[in-house]
Amino acid sequence: MAVNPQLFPNGMPVPFVNEMFVLARDGVEFEVDKIPGDHGGRVKAKGIIYLSNIRMVFVANKPVGDFTAFDMPLLFVHDEKFNQPIFHCNNISGLVEPVVPEDQHRALYSTHSFKILFKEGGCGTFIPLFFNLIASVRQYNQHSNLAAQPRMDPLQASQTPVDEIMRHAYVDPNDPTKIFLQQPTPESQLRRRTYQSQPVEHSM
Repeated sequence: MAVNPQLFPNGMPVPFVNEMFVLARDGVEFEVDKIPGDHGGRVKAKGIIYLSNIRMVFVANKPVGDFTAFDMPLLFVHDEKFNQPIFHCNNISGLVEPVVPEDQHRALYSTHSFKILFKEGGCGTFIPLFFNLIASVRQYNQHSNLAAQPRMDPLQASQTPVDEIMRHAYVDPNDPTKIFLQQPTPESQLRRRTYQSQPVEHSM
């Protein structure tokens, strides 16, 4: 996970090398804990979720203090669960491990719990795509025990073949999820190469 990843002026996340965006889902509420700041560590915001072959990125409609976006590498997400409560909206809950800078100790960073609440419309498109993609990422990369992989590179997920998942995606007419049939960023020459904080590079 990384707080406030780089975004284009339109709010779209700046992609990594070999990153392919699969979908965008507006009208969600996002909750996450253990965020530095003056809000007790827990942040709740409304906005949009982007899902790619590498990560999920929540981008808030309006900043909450210093919090504008939250980046969750798919290889670092675990214990994810789809919840259908009787009196509240459908949601996904789970845990995500932090992306630890190379010069920092893992013990300084704790696991975040998160929840994605589908406040507007159904989730029949988003849910199968999310679970199929995360299962494919795990199967292809075969890293299930994060504790044994403290320095695992989250960008390894870019090698996961997502074309087959996209070809068989079910589109639920009640779900406002937007599926990307082609990559949405006109600034495609801008590509990040690492999760570490540094200026955006031009790809080679």
